Amino acid sequence: MATTHTANAMQDYDAITQLIQHYIEGAKSGIGSDMKPAFHNDATIYGYVGDDLFAGPIQGLYDWNDANGPAKDIVTRIVSMDIVGTVASVRLESDNWTGHRFTDFFNLLKVDGQWKVMNKVFHLHA
Repeated sequence: MATTHTANAMQDYDAITQLIQHYIEGAKSGIGSDMKPAFHNDATIYGYVGDDLFAGPIQGLYDWNDANGPAKDIVTRIVSMDIVGTVASVRLESDNWTGHRFTDFFNLLKVDGQWKVMNKVFHLHA
């Protein structure tokens, strides 16, 4: 039984890693819709850009990404992933996103057998 659990955990880890890759590829392309497969339709985003709260539906991220343009030199790394049953959290570090450095925390839910990001909170480093 422990082997099956480990196999499932590895499958979930791989599936979530692939899911986050959609987000990264969208950053690289500068096309917001390239990120969409990673997110649930009702996902939200929250974080500060300077003193201003960036908050609301995930479409705001897609729109920002479209306006920001391609981040061809972005460097990313998943630094932590925690999976418990049908929920997970991921911390992603991104550097040189068109000159910006971000720390992202993604909360995920396994919906109908598919992992989806339900919420993204971020920190934009000064």
